[in-house]
Amino acid sequence: MLPRGPFSGLLTDLYELTMAAGYVQNRFNARATFELFVRTLPRRRNYLVAAGLEQALDFLENVRFSSEDISYLRGLPFFRHVQSDFFDYLSRFEFTGEVCALPEGTIFFPGEPLLRVTAPIAEAQLVETSLLSILHFQTLIASKAARVTNAASGRPVVEFGSRRAHGVEAGVLAARAAFVGGCEGTSNTYAGRRFGIPVYGTQAHSWIMAHEDEAEAFRDFLSVFPENSTLLVDTYDVRAAVEKIIALGRKPGGVRLDSGDVLTDSLWVRRRLDQAGWHDAQIFASGELDEDRIETLVQSGASIDAFGVGTALSTSADSPNLGVIYKLVEVDLGDTVRNAAKFSQEKITYPGRKQVFRFVEGEGKFSRDVIGLDGESFQGGAPLLVLVMRGGRRLEAPEKDPLAGIERARKRFLADRSGLPEPVLALRAAEPPFPVRYSKQLEELHDQVRQTVAKTARIA
Repeated sequence: MLPRGPFSGLLTDLYELTMAAGYVQNRFNARATFELFVRTLPRRRNYLVAAGLEQALDFLENVRFSSEDISYLRGLPFFRHVQSDFFDYLSRFEFTGEVCALPEGTIFFPGEPLLRVTAPIAEAQLVETSLLSILHFQTLIASKAARVTNAASGRPVVEFGSRRAHGVEAGVLAARAAFVGGCEGTSNTYAGRRFGIPVYGTQAHSWIMAHEDEAEAFRDFLSVFPENSTLLVDTYDVRAAVEKIIALGRKPGGVRLDSGDVLTDSLWVRRRLDQAGWHDAQIFASGELDEDRIETLVQSGASIDAFGVGTALSTSADSPNLGVIYKLVEVDLGDTVRNAAKFSQEKITYPGRKQVFRFVEGEGKFSRDVIGLDGESFQGGAPLLVLVMRGGRRLEAPEKDPLAGIERARKRFLADRSGLPEPVLALRAAEPPFPVRYSKQLEELHDQVRQTVAKTARIA
């Protein structure tokens, strides 16, 4: 699970391999630049959170084609006419390119490159599928976590979604991405071991049901975990369960509400715990929670100290995908550079290597972003994309302590979120959306490329 490499080069789509074969066989080895970005925001989203870069760089450093991989490809009908040069190329394949990226935790918007890859064109093409998959998933989950944690208004949120994630590896990576997006921790113990993320857990209804008496279930659990037990109180009757815990005379770390009228129950439970003198015993809420339910509970004055969010978070249930794409923007032919763009309706892309510049007002609030050409500069505009890989190797080695890197990404996200204008932080779509525009130079280049392409294609 979650290998650090080597990664099979077959973790790609067939057409990446057929194009690579075409490039190799026709000796077209120009250096190309591709940019990975999100075309439009999902429903009710106002911003996105970059996540997954560490895993993307792991992949690029360690992707290889084994002899078994190559034998498999040789046996496919698609490759019956492909010359042996291509298979020799695959046997020696290593990514040798340059990568610029938004640091993990950076808040960004549609059209802004999350990643920029410059490499021999066959290399850049072969890594497309995995880069899209890696960055898409973690960015999706980190962006969802950002909404959930913002709705909690400072109350801790723990990621609880492993059992509903789309596979065990997805559960681990969802825990990582959710931490970047502001969660305090996860219930996934492998994510805790692998990434150093704090782990949290309580008990299931099955623990209560396995005992003949609910009070016995509480007593037995407290005997094993006397200091930090969080006891589940909604298996049968919330109020009766709380009275049984109080009667035991042993203060738990807290209680968990997983169903029912959480607002009303939380207020009653808080009152009884306080009457028992257990003012620091916490009330933890879970059970089909999402950002909307959490916002309603918080605004209604629910007496809840922390939330556990599962399915809605680990699957981004309301918007389970992003329109993330990887598009060619430049081909360096040695003596000339050809800028590339797409002009089909509703799928227009902009040419040239790009940089994102962020402008901040005096109060520390983001005012606008400008997408310009790499090499441009703007007074007051901070460039966001940074060089992270050259010659196929990271410029900074991975942290020995995996938590250090993720915590840095989390702090970056929290700092960025504090810079967003209030309408952009809302759960509903902001009107108007956060302002992002293209620079004058980029617009002019776009027009030039359009005119050039129009000579050979029918473009209005």
